[in-house]
Parts: sequence; C-alpha cells; structure tokens
Amino acid sequence: MTKKTALIFGLNKYAYEIVANVEDKYEYVRIFTLDKEEAKESHEKVSIEFFDLSDDWIDLHKNVDMSNSMAFCVLESTAENIFLTISLRANFKDLTIIAIATNEESANKLKMAGANKVIPLVETTSDIIANMLEKPISSKVLHSILYEESALKIAQIKISSESHFKDEQLTSIDWTRYNGIIVLSVMHEDMKSEFIYSSKAKRHVIREGDILVVVGYEADIAEFEKKIGSRRYVNWSHWSW
Repeated sequence: MTKKTALIFGLNKYAYEIVANVEDKYEYVRIFTLDKEEAKESHEKVSIEFFDLSDDWIDLHKNVDMSNSMAFCVLESTAENIFLTISLRANFKDLTIIAIATNEESANKLKMAGANKVIPLVETTSDIIANMLEKPISSKVLHSILYEESALKIAQIKISSESHFKDEQLTSIDWTRYNGIIVLSVMHEDMKSEFIYSSKAKRHVIREGDILVVVGYEADIAEFEKKIGSRRYVNWSHWSW
C-alpha cells in the first residue's frame, strides 16, 4: 500500500538520496528547509518549503495523515536534528520518524528524543549510497536496510596483509562463492569509494588497507571475514535500529 506523505527535513545530499529512494512509494513527498532562499528553489517532482524550528506545525496537523506518513530528519546540525525530533514526537505521537546520526552518542540522543529508527552515516557511506541508487537491485536492498525492519547489516571490512583478496583484481574474484554477501564498493586508503561494478573499479587490484563495503546478515558477514582473512574496520552491527 502506498503511504501518504514523506516529510524530509533538511535540503542536502541526504535529502535528495531519500527522494530518489521513496518518491515512487509515497503519494506526496515534501522537503523542508531552514533557509528561506533555498525554499525558493525548485525541484522537478518535490516541493521545497521553508520551516522554522519553533513551528507549531498547524499546517501539518491539518494537511497530513501522520499515522500513515514518515518523517526523515536529515538536518546537518546534530543539535537541530535532536530538537526537531523532540518537536515532531511531541506533536505527532503516531508519526514514524527516521533520523541520521554521525556517531553513537548522537544516535542515542535521537532515540531518546523520539526517533523510531536512527541511521548511522559517515561521509563515505553517503557517497556509497549515492552510487548504489544508480543500481535498481542495490537500491531495493538499501531501502530494506534503512527504512524497513530488516536484519541486514552494512559492514566495512579492511583488507589485511594476510587476506586472500590481497593483490587480486576485482574482476577475477568469484563473488558468488560467498553466500549471503553482497559486495557493494571498495574504498581506498584515501577514503574514496568506487562501486565495484564500475568500469574503473573493475581494473582495480586489491591492496592491503583497502576496505570492502558489504551487505549481509551478521552470521554471513562473520563467515565472509573468516574466508577472506580480514576483519571489520567499522562494525555497523552494534547499532540498534
């Protein structure tokens, strides 16, 4: 069933990634910004509206079916995101609220503020998401991880000097051997990421220190680590969503 409205608070790359992921799943998609000048900008499919953190949300009360809608709090200021989450939860008990967090401390605060789910994000993960959205299958998997109740996890696995993948070309690896794992991208030591199916990445030779970004269930990720002789660099699985 198509949900009524996606409310996205914050006009930035996260907002546009969300729009690309949800615009066909909601009857209405609305972006809100704290910048009056940004509110004058146009978007092909989505309205961009000004809001103030002191808003009493009268218009939303009148025009949005909150029990059948979802809010995404993606303001770049953690303090503003927390205040926004508190305000939305205080006014809309049945609204599903998704918020982004830059670290575990801010994630805990956002949960206490009333967020239903918190998405941990770092700059490199944002770039990976942007690349993934170009691939329909990956987009579907990502949507399941971020916006629905899913046991899938994202993990970043650093290639060690003992790894079986070290000095192997990406195209020479049979990824189907690793059941339950989808390898999305490779990050280099300078933290630049490439989708593994891009033409540039296919020629890449895996080096010690490279990081593979993978999706899978916890047990499958752990088994993958054993098989390739490497370990998690950033472990997303400890985040409680």
